Amino acid sequence: MPYSIYILKCADGTYYTGLTKDLDGRVHEHQLGAYPESYTFGRRPVKLVWSEVTDSYQEAFQWEHQIKGWSRAKKEALIRGDIDGIHEIVKGERKRREEIKREHSR
Repeated sequence: MPYSIYILKCADGTYYTGLTKDLDGRVHEHQLGAYPESYTFGRRPVKLVWSEVTDSYQEAFQWEHQIKGWSRAKKEALIRGDIDGIHEIVKGERKRREEIKREHSR
């Protein structure tokens, strides 16, 4: 059964990442504020800015978990479809981590 991973841009400029079997229905629930305890409730209106369909829940869950851990810049590169940009951000992140390791090992 297909699942969708999606990113919403909230009214406050933040991003929300989720997964669902019914993308249109889930986005509608976010817009309506169907769940007062949800992240998006006080940040409406929301706008669907990216989505991808996967073949399995496991794949969707992995994508969602990975994207939730990404920086804002990396999420925005994904939204733009800028795969090269994502790679450049990853290279920069690795370089910064290596520099920090070198500094701590001195």
